[in-house]
Amino acid sequence: MVGETSYDVVVIGGGPVGENAADYAIRGSDRTAAIVEHELMGGECSYWACMPSKALLGPGNALEEARSLAGSRERASAPNPDADAVLGWRDTVTGRLDNSAATHDDSGQVQWADGAGIEVIRGHGRIVGEKQVRVGDRLVTAREAVVIATGSTASVPPVPGLREALPWTSRDATNILEIPERMVVLGGGVVACEAATWLLDLGVRSLVMAIRGDRLLPRMEPFAGERVADALRALGADIRFGTTIEAVERTDATASGYGRLHGGPAVVRLAGDGAGELTVDEILVAAGRSPATTDVGLDSLGLAAKGPLTVDDHLTVPGHPWLYSVGDVNGRNVLTHMGKYQARVAGDVIAARAEGRDLDGSRYVAVSDHAAVPQVVFTRPEISSVGLTHAQAEDAGIDVRVAEGGISVAGSYLLGSDYSGYASLVVDAARDVLVGATFVGAQTGELVHSATVAIVGEVPLSRLWHAVPSYPTVSEVWLRLLDQLR
Repeated sequence: MVGETSYDVVVIGGGPVGENAADYAIRGSDRTAAIVEHELMGGECSYWACMPSKALLGPGNALEEARSLAGSRERASAPNPDADAVLGWRDTVTGRLDNSAATHDDSGQVQWADGAGIEVIRGHGRIVGEKQVRVGDRLVTAREAVVIATGSTASVPPVPGLREALPWTSRDATNILEIPERMVVLGGGVVACEAATWLLDLGVRSLVMAIRGDRLLPRMEPFAGERVADALRALGADIRFGTTIEAVERTDATASGYGRLHGGPAVVRLAGDGAGELTVDEILVAAGRSPATTDVGLDSLGLAAKGPLTVDDHLTVPGHPWLYSVGDVNGRNVLTHMGKYQARVAGDVIAARAEGRDLDGSRYVAVSDHAAVPQVVFTRPEISSVGLTHAQAEDAGIDVRVAEGGISVAGSYLLGSDYSGYASLVVDAARDVLVGATFVGAQTGELVHSATVAIVGEVPLSRLWHAVPSYPTVSEVWLRLLDQLR
């Protein structure tokens, strides 16, 4: 053993979730913390997920908005964004150092940790006993808590020949360097829909989406998926519902680095309603993610080293009061902002327990995980939602009232005379409070926080009526929807 060190808090995983957990656990105190990270400080979100995906989507969104208005339309005649410039912007956002998709600069994240009083330990961390983490030849001991914030990894279904063909996952799609002419995308969730949008923007000529179910974005209101499907078809996507990949053949698969073609053409056999045989240059698998629990040492504690690491609402692992699990790894949500929320709660809980304080008050309980989760899908059109859908509310036994309709207000018309949007509010009629909201249309991502506040605060509709939307903005749709509910 090279050395042994101890800290009050040890966090395994240096993404934004782990950073928040460490920060909140020691902030304003003399406690110490270390983050163990085997890749890059900043994690999946900074280099392979949220940040690069939004950077790739932004130029196409801006170009479409420019085309919607006289004056800018005349200057925006190009059919697609400039691909090289888009990739350059992505590289700026993610701090990529050169033309290797695996090389990024995380020095800014390390500097932040140093400034917050958090030590960064490079290497793979594994729990080897109570409050003990081994990193290579180094044993790191936590006096108060160990936090697992290792995130999740892309899942590849057990389709004959698929894994051997070395398909792209989300990391390849966000770090794209070589643009395929022909692609098939497996999946119809958020990652699949966003990736299909920017791939078509970048010049993919033929893109087929194979979707097992009967609609896109199945966890959202049906009208959201329908509008995204229409938009993707308009961009050139061939969407095949009720369809799966049956088998893949690729004889020269090569691991050539993130974002590069992994060999020559692949033959993909589709089964189901969209059955057929395709020859494509690349396959993107966007069929879900799995919690990264397989190599963290959970078996040393008698815990399953597979699947989510279950926690209570204090984010503590039952039976192990010193062990916390936050973010994707606990399976509650796979959204960065919800992982950061959990991390703040866990950090506060760790600090309170370290100081002998009672866990009184809502700040120590992750209540918003259950029925107040906001999300924005950055497709065209943009989608924002929070809380329960109409169907989910009915399944929960709620006496539901719904207000819905097209977004047709002065603010939306000023974004373009052909603006098309739709919105719905789901109300618990017995309590007269909002329990869900969905907005579809350009710039609707900025509407969801007001709905989140209304749901979390359980604001009665009679009070919401007095929250006056500014004129002329898209938020005037609130007035139209509330008018239906009066």
